[in-house]
Amino acid sequence: MNKIYFFFTLIFLSYFQITAQQLTQKATISVVTCGPGNELYSTFGHSAFRVYDPNLGLDRIYNYGTFDFNAPNFYLNFAKGKLTYQLSTSTFSRFLREYQYENRWVKTQELAIDRNEAQLIFNFLENNAKPENKAYQYDFFYDNCSTKIEDVIKTVLKEKVHFNNSHINSNKTHRDLIADYTKNQKWAKFGIDLALGSVIDKKASKDDYKFLPDYIYEAFDNATITTQNSITALVKKRITILKERKLEEPFSLLIPFTTFLCLALLILFITYKNFKSNKRSKWLDFTLYFSTGLVGIVVLLLWFATSHTATYKNFNFLWAFAPNLIVAFLLLKSKLPTWLRFYNLFLITLLVMMIILWLLKIQVFNLALLPFIFALAVRYWFVIKTQMNP
Repeated sequence: MNKIYFFFTLIFLSYFQITAQQLTQKATISVVTCGPGNELYSTFGHSAFRVYDPNLGLDRIYNYGTFDFNAPNFYLNFAKGKLTYQLSTSTFSRFLREYQYENRWVKTQELAIDRNEAQLIFNFLENNAKPENKAYQYDFFYDNCSTKIEDVIKTVLKEKVHFNNSHINSNKTHRDLIADYTKNQKWAKFGIDLALGSVIDKKASKDDYKFLPDYIYEAFDNATITTQNSITALVKKRITILKERKLEEPFSLLIPFTTFLCLALLILFITYKNFKSNKRSKWLDFTLYFSTGLVGIVVLLLWFATSHTATYKNFNFLWAFAPNLIVAFLLLKSKLPTWLRFYNLFLITLLVMMIILWLLKIQVFNLALLPFIFALAVRYWFVIKTQMNP
């Protein structure tokens, strides 16, 4: 008797579980867009899906912007550009608490779709969230939490939806778009400009803008969907869940430009003193050559030894010249080899090439480098003159 009871109970629960996944007429699918935060990882905002069905007590977030810190070789994979992100789910209330705590705005766009279309999207997300399906290869510009939103809608609804992108009337590069969001994070912007190559200085297509959640929000606002009777706006209702707030602009003199300007002035001052005393500060030359060589090694590794698409063709190597790392030790000697004169002339030539590439906008470098590049050129020339007039 107990076995029979258990069997029917199991059948009943299984049936209930299946029917519970069928959305009702009250169900809605919304795109959730979240404002930027103060930390670098949250600077660009966030996007997710919300599935809401009050009849089922269902209010769930589908979030493509999560990753597992405890995954094997996490930091190595991150450095190599092989970071795996995943689709995770949570309740909307739990999701919202994080943004309330961080004081970030949250907006939703309810989609103008029928019950069957909502069910198709829900089924797709549920299937995509399974352990065997949830992982994907993350790419900051082309495959992230923001681009996934449009991809899912296009995959499920196919030719029913149309994104015309007519709202985008600017001609920005990826670097320009990043700069729009890192105005208050000068050191983060400097690091991005140092690590990312000339490939992000090409004009971005209208679709390329959508790696940023704000542009996905606008894309959905201007998208349309074909119904049985007509073509209508894809977004039916917009709701501001948490209000927008103005981010504080922290004031600090310790920003890249002032830091490198002071460093450049120090290099020029020591070089002037060296010129007047006819002596060479070996420690300064060692420090400059070693540090620029070290940065150059990192730049080349990001270019050639990783799968990052944005670190390709990085001409920062023109000032951060990797061989300097070895040459630095020669600068500790009082008598320098003759060939070093031609090497330094070559370094000055590389700096001139860098300025030309900058003027032509083949690669836009961080403005903070300008005084430092000038100081480097002066120091290289001084080393040359020292060899000519020992």
